[in-house]
Amino acid sequence: MSIVHSDGLGQFQHDYATPHASRAATKWLQEHSSDFRHFHWSPKSPDMNIIEDIWDAFLHAVEKRSPPLCTSMDLLAALQYSWC
Repeated sequence: MSIVHSDGLGQFQHDYATPHASRAATKWLQEHSSDFRHFHWSPKSPDMNIIEDIWDAFLHAVEKRSPPLCTSMDLLAALQYSWC
């Protein structure tokens, strides 16, 4: 974390997803907890997972496209356009 946020402003947001709650991950977090600030987050909470809102916005943007998308390249172009 200190490499990415050398200004000390980085925060770690633990979502407690199954892979992130493994013994190895938990041990690493305990050993390195002084390296970053923690942002408390409800375990596995879909209500607070912002990525779901982002994917929903992408889905609606792509569904509104006319003409409908036919190829994976069309989809990629639509997603890139929606992102910007």
